[in-house]
Amino acid sequence: MSPAKYPKDVLEKIELLQEKFKASGQDLSSYLEGLLYADYMTYWDYINLDILLSLQQPRTSFKDEKIFIMYHQITELYFKLIIWELEQIAEKEPIPVVFFKDRLERVNMYFDQLISSFAVMWKGMEREQFLKFRMSLLPSSGFQSAQYRVIEILATDIHHLLYVDIREKMKGEKNVDVLFDNLYWQHGAVELATGEKTLTLKTFEKKYGKRLKEFIENYQSSNIWQKYILCAEKDVELTKLMKDFDLKANVFWPLAHYKSAVRYLQRDPVDIAATGGTNWQKYLPPRFQKVIFFPELWTRQEMDEWGKGWVVKEVFGSEE
Repeated sequence: MSPAKYPKDVLEKIELLQEKFKASGQDLSSYLEGLLYADYMTYWDYINLDILLSLQQPRTSFKDEKIFIMYHQITELYFKLIIWELEQIAEKEPIPVVFFKDRLERVNMYFDQLISSFAVMWKGMEREQFLKFRMSLLPSSGFQSAQYRVIEILATDIHHLLYVDIREKMKGEKNVDVLFDNLYWQHGAVELATGEKTLTLKTFEKKYGKRLKEFIENYQSSNIWQKYILCAEKDVELTKLMKDFDLKANVFWPLAHYKSAVRYLQRDPVDIAATGGTNWQKYLPPRFQKVIFFPELWTRQEMDEWGKGWVVKEVFGSEE
């Protein structure tokens, strides 16, 4: 077939390809020959389906352990989606308000999926199986999700993530090592009797500590809160999206987790310990931690009652 018989759009694309490969010193003809011999892309190859479905490796013979593993893997994938969107906001310069809103809407949508998905943990496992297979997981814990720590760091100034009792006192602290040692979640993984770090926390810090400190340094001036402050076009709609993000991440998500922990771990007269030795009764409820990404957007009363109404209604089954 002569060139004149090729559709115009095909010829234009060939010319563009020629320019692209020439610019990098590559031979277009060789690439076209490779394309001639290549197999068609399949769905299972594109998403690495066989590998994905082989990643569930239970440690016990209890059937519900596979559900537990898959649920947490799905959760980590959603965390990755959230990080992907937050990084785009952080790195966009300047950031149009439409872009800002669009990415925050996606983040909130992903959190909605995460919050509703906790029904899998409430209803998808037998309590008796869970309390047995969980013993083979020691000392691992969902507390060790580094991606969630990255989400928090991307969201707000690091001082907003400090342990609530020392937050005011450390307002002027700049040393990243000192700040890191006083993040709120550090206080959720210490031995209650001695105050020593649990093995869960020690191994987590060994693997991720350096990387998380780098994140703190890299995003202290470009986290979501700082981008909001600098956004000249911010409006009521953007502010609402910010507050929705705050609520979903710091109230509804941890409380969905707390509700699951109550179902499986609460027992009179003594509650069952979490796998990583974390103090889940104090670590998960937002009213104790008072983690608020954007405190300047809330009233004093709203912050004082942070998460309180949800616990009363959902966990204890009554209204205030």
